[in-house]
Amino acid sequence: MLWPYNGDMATMTIKSTYALDIETARTLEDMARRWGVSKSEALRRAIRAAKLGPGEAPKALTALDALQRSLRLETQTAARWERRARAERRATSIRRESR
Repeated sequence: MLWPYNGDMATMTIKSTYALDIETARTLEDMARRWGVSKSEALRRAIRAAKLGPGEAPKALTALDALQRSLRLETQTAARWERRARAERRATSIRRESR
């Protein structure tokens, strides 16, 4: 045995350069910040969602959308809940990094 392999395949990545207008770049940054992921991951998610096309959201997302609509939360109420949930996750997280 020359090298201890664990059987997992490496993830292939391709570095690319794209020119984005200011509004699109800001939107990408906002999405990444809101989702707590890198801009690259936010872009990958957006591309996957666009590939599905309108009306072809995964069943889990459709169910989540229906649940959220049924709650009839006002924007401010939802934002307060989000802040409390994030604070609770950070307080109980092993990782103590600030974002």
